[in-house]
Amino acid sequence: MAVELPPAQAHADEGSGLRHEELRAAAAPAEKAGGSGAANPRVRRVATCTAPYWGKRDEELLLPTNSSLSVTLSQDQLCTRTTAAASPEFKGRRLWLNGKEQPVDGDRRLTACLEELVRCRRRLEESRQREARGRKPEAPEAAAGGGGGGAAAGAPDGACRLSEFGLRICSENNFPTAAGLASSASGFACLVYAVARLYELTPGVLSLTDLSRIARRGSGSACRSLFGGFVAWRMGTRADGEDSEAAQVADERHWPELEVLVLVASSRKKHTSSTLAMRKAVETSWLLRHRAEEVVPRRMAEMERAVLAKDFPTFARLTMLDSDNFHAVCADTQPRICYLSDASEAVMQVIRHLNDQGGDGPVAAYTFDAGPNPVIYAPRDNIPRVLDAIFRHFPKADNAADHDFFANPYNVQRPRLSSPEAPPPGDLP
Repeated sequence: MAVELPPAQAHADEGSGLRHEELRAAAAPAEKAGGSGAANPRVRRVATCTAPYWGKRDEELLLPTNSSLSVTLSQDQLCTRTTAAASPEFKGRRLWLNGKEQPVDGDRRLTACLEELVRCRRRLEESRQREARGRKPEAPEAAAGGGGGGAAAGAPDGACRLSEFGLRICSENNFPTAAGLASSASGFACLVYAVARLYELTPGVLSLTDLSRIARRGSGSACRSLFGGFVAWRMGTRADGEDSEAAQVADERHWPELEVLVLVASSRKKHTSSTLAMRKAVETSWLLRHRAEEVVPRRMAEMERAVLAKDFPTFARLTMLDSDNFHAVCADTQPRICYLSDASEAVMQVIRHLNDQGGDGPVAAYTFDAGPNPVIYAPRDNIPRVLDAIFRHFPKADNAADHDFFANPYNVQRPRLSSPEAPPPGDLP
């Protein structure tokens, strides 16, 4: 629920439940006076991996041990929405995630992203001032201007010094956070994009590829969530990470027949963070080294060819192989890490059984990120068959609302959601 707070309360003493509309209201009074900037809510995408990255060669710069490929999902269903505002009335930086304030000063990754954006904004302001001085002499009132908002409004080019203002950021996910559904990736991608728009860095000054390098400093996979369609994160080889960036392999219009089904087996926060798990894998897993050096380079090239050719049988085979290999690395890590649950294993069994009965090739493919929640890829014509199998083995609870159990925005099927006679997944042949 959006509540329009009085301006003084909003930008002096924000409550723990700050939302987008309240943040806009907080910045509005100073914005009208020419002393602040506020961005409209920006939405970024969730991406699911077909060939995930796992392990970092540099934890400070978030440089991966292997390249990776992901599919970006529709913003209609899974997305992050972020609003950013700057004002001379704000003190320091504050961030709210899903209505709860989060620490900023002690968050090195968040600080790295924001500091780089501030540096870019400062360079833009300096460039504009040099251009303005070259066009005309400085106005007397600008030269006599004081500090704070007045100095910003009286800059030679008439632009605010947003780089010197306090910052407020409000971000919300419409899907489970920290549950293996790439919430940190979409979150940092959206945050970087929103602040870049606030600072007038994009479009024009920084490209999406430039922003991908900045977003990578917050969450490695965030670099991919800035693009739609099929996106590769090229690991790069430079020590400074300047060649570790995302690039679009094919846009969102390339393969419209490919559908993605996200199954939420658990919305709980995962027991082992990806950061800690990757560190342990780099330190202890021989299989990780083999994966990074031998498996992924060949698989990435083959996967990209399959995407460009819309070759679902190859795409499905490689996706499931890579998911299994990734979780084998987790099992090879000391101490052993297991993100998959009994429900995860049951879904894999259902998909394998469907594919065994397919006849003309795989019906669907499963993949898992660092969590228990399956992501299923299937050609559109196969979706009714996949859903029927899922509903038979995972029937809706009697007290669950239909929409909560299955969001069906495209009306791909109107199935019977309850199936009391369905056997448990363990009864599959």
